[in-house]
Amino acid sequence: MFEAILASVNTIAPLLQQTSEPVAAIPPKAAAALAVGLAAFGAGYAERGIGAAAVGAIAEDQDLFGTGLIMTVLPETLVILALVVVFVVP
Repeated sequence: MFEAILASVNTIAPLLQQTSEPVAAIPPKAAAALAVGLAAFGAGYAERGIGAAAVGAIAEDQDLFGTGLIMTVLPETLVILALVVVFVVP
């Protein structure tokens, strides 16, 4: 999926550079929203594997509940830090 996004950006970027008229920049609020959305997507992708491993570990040993919970919640800090960007952008 990331290869497709990278390929489309590499295809579109030279076309945008060849135009003589200025290209409209992305508004700062839209860029901040995109950053939060991508951070949430990345955190969800990370939690997919971590959550499955944590449930398996907890099924084997009940004492690993606290560690599994912390490891599952840890990627969510990425989204919280991305939300800071929304409030910092004017």
